[in-house]
Amino acid sequence: MDIRANIRFLLNGNTVRLDQAAATDTLLDFLRIERRLTGTKEGCAEGDCGACTVLAGRLDGGQLRYEPVNACIRLLASLDGCHIVTVEHLSGPEGRLHPVQQAMVDHHGSQCGFCTPGFVMSLYALWMESPDPTDTEIETAIQGNLCRCTGYEPIIRAARAATRLGSPALDALNRERQSIAERLAALRDGRRVEIGKDGSRCILPASVDDLADVLSETPDATIVAGATDVGLWVTKFLRDISPAVLVGHLEELRRLEVTDTAIEIGAGASYTDSRAAMAADYPHLAEFWDRIAGWQIRNMGTIGGNIANGSPIGDTPPVLIALGATITLRRGGKRRTLPVEDFFIDYGEQDRRPGEFLESVTVPRPAGGALHAAYKISKRRDEDISSVCAAFNVTVDDGKVAAARIALGGMAATPKRAHHAEAALVGRPWSLETVTAAADRLGDDFTPLTDWRASADYRLRVSQNLFRRFWLEQQDSQTPVRLNA
Repeated sequence: MDIRANIRFLLNGNTVRLDQAAATDTLLDFLRIERRLTGTKEGCAEGDCGACTVLAGRLDGGQLRYEPVNACIRLLASLDGCHIVTVEHLSGPEGRLHPVQQAMVDHHGSQCGFCTPGFVMSLYALWMESPDPTDTEIETAIQGNLCRCTGYEPIIRAARAATRLGSPALDALNRERQSIAERLAALRDGRRVEIGKDGSRCILPASVDDLADVLSETPDATIVAGATDVGLWVTKFLRDISPAVLVGHLEELRRLEVTDTAIEIGAGASYTDSRAAMAADYPHLAEFWDRIAGWQIRNMGTIGGNIANGSPIGDTPPVLIALGATITLRRGGKRRTLPVEDFFIDYGEQDRRPGEFLESVTVPRPAGGALHAAYKISKRRDEDISSVCAAFNVTVDDGKVAAARIALGGMAATPKRAHHAEAALVGRPWSLETVTAAADRLGDDFTPLTDWRASADYRLRVSQNLFRRFWLEQQDSQTPVRLNA
């Protein structure tokens, strides 16, 4: 195997080559400490506040694509072949403010200023993608940015005004797009990368086949995709994750294909990558997907990672279980497929063998007549961890429930199906009485815990209420079942 012992990436306008990087080194520390690019701030160090937002550009199918990401949990070694853009790169000729920055000044979008560069980078990404955004698009773009003093209304006004101050077509990043793409392509050499520092190792496999070989050689390695979970192991728990095998650069793992029968999602596909295909077949998931963390995290976090980390409060596993999704696991050249629900054994324990990795997720396309819903209950509407997550997939035929798959997260040590509740539905009339009786069986399916997010009684009660909400939303009734304010 031909191995390269350095990482290479573009930082603003410069090419960077690093011969040393530890598994726990982050982009944020590199920017602030090594390069003195201090416009990128450290706030929460867990991807929640957005003060560290930068743009990450990468080649995707030959096209250059920029996304806002959190530098605080983006591992340095993962930058190989990327273009990182910080707030310092936005200044125009003679140091003039960028249109997004000028709009923030004009509309008083900053007070203390600490969070401002992060907001600017998120709005910059939105400005390039959607120059005339709707209020919903603006609010979605800044979900992952926290402001404690200014208030969001001036920032939203600035987002609306930015296009009046300049066109994205004239932006330096857009004008340089072709040359940047060529420079990134030149950095690609198809080689495995192995880099380290002070005994800490990082490995970037050359391909998925090479990944299988690497994990056969180092089965105890930490697999890192988007680092939205592993990044917190580093910044909050100070864990040693060496040797780290980084897979976010593998386009083969990010593939997404829609066939006549299924949506095939590579385990490395991000929430952003998968949203359009999932929402096209399951429209109820459009709103649900947008409540998974903030924009930066959705650009980094992966479907495979959300499954593989085995969290009982992961947002996508209940949805995937309810839809009857399966996963493909690979070890060396051998693959096996199992239902998502069977992957979770117990808290912190999954059916993944040493040297094995999750390669893809298969989601069946919807059957005619099926009723679907997915609900996330959390303390905050946006960018928060679920207290309870529930997903419904119910087929009604001739007024009776013909089939039901219902899965919940946050109710047990693993995300799991509500088998007793399902049994109380199937074969019975599709009515509120039937749904209520099924909800009453949840106590036989789950014994929820009390923690700082929610009490056991609350979790059980809200889960039962979601059954009622699901039934009401399928009716023509005018009964209000949700608050959109």
